[in-house]
Amino acid sequence: MADDSYESVLFLAKEVSVYRIPPRQSSKGHKASDWDAPGSFLWSGRLRVIERTPSSGSPTCVVLLEDPNTGELFAACPYTGSHSVEQVLDSSRYFVVTVEDAGRRAWLGLGFSERSEAFDFNVALQDFARHSKPVTSAPSVSAAKKDVPPPPPTDYSLKEGQTIKISIGDKGRRSRPSKTSLSTSSAGSGAIPFLPPPPSADQVRAQKAQNGSGLLPPPLSAREVREQREEPEVEVKDSAVDLGFDDDFGEFQ
Repeated sequence: MADDSYESVLFLAKEVSVYRIPPRQSSKGHKASDWDAPGSFLWSGRLRVIERTPSSGSPTCVVLLEDPNTGELFAACPYTGSHSVEQVLDSSRYFVVTVEDAGRRAWLGLGFSERSEAFDFNVALQDFARHSKPVTSAPSVSAAKKDVPPPPPTDYSLKEGQTIKISIGDKGRRSRPSKTSLSTSSAGSGAIPFLPPPPSADQVRAQKAQNGSGLLPPPLSAREVREQREEPEVEVKDSAVDLGFDDDFGEFQ
């Protein structure tokens, strides 16, 4: 069966150096300064970062160290995370790669001649790790509803002996205030009470018959007014008898 996967080159460096490295001296990581011992240099050649995408399944990434002339493979480093390619503590141009061959595993030092190449190499691996993460989609609302059993139907029918009591209030009806409440509210709040309706014609005639004609006398004419003004005023003096004295002064004799 033919392999339907395809490969794409994520990064290419024409020349890199590979070193034999000593065991790690610190738990924090490796140092490139420890590779200066004689015989540390191991190989020099081409480096390629390859992404392999199968027809089904997740893509994979591998770092290949190859002969630049013949393309012969020197070592392969399957990239499965930051532990596969680890940057050293004292330089940005050197890394430690984990190579595998027939089930065997070894750690080699990897060095770039230019810092820009080392930077691009690291970015290519980080981009692959970012877009190759499986996307966990949240379950849809419809699928979640399918898993939940529907509630039992509600029975709204009346059982035997049950009754329904409906109370209808006075909502929407305007109640007429009583005279007692109207007078009390008017006196308490200081508001002006409503005036009584005017009397009818029969009530007016009955009141006139009880009080007489009920008409005022006609006003004086102009002549009568002048005559009253021309009449002299008569000064009335009280007599001694009217004041309670005896006119012959008998009491003072």
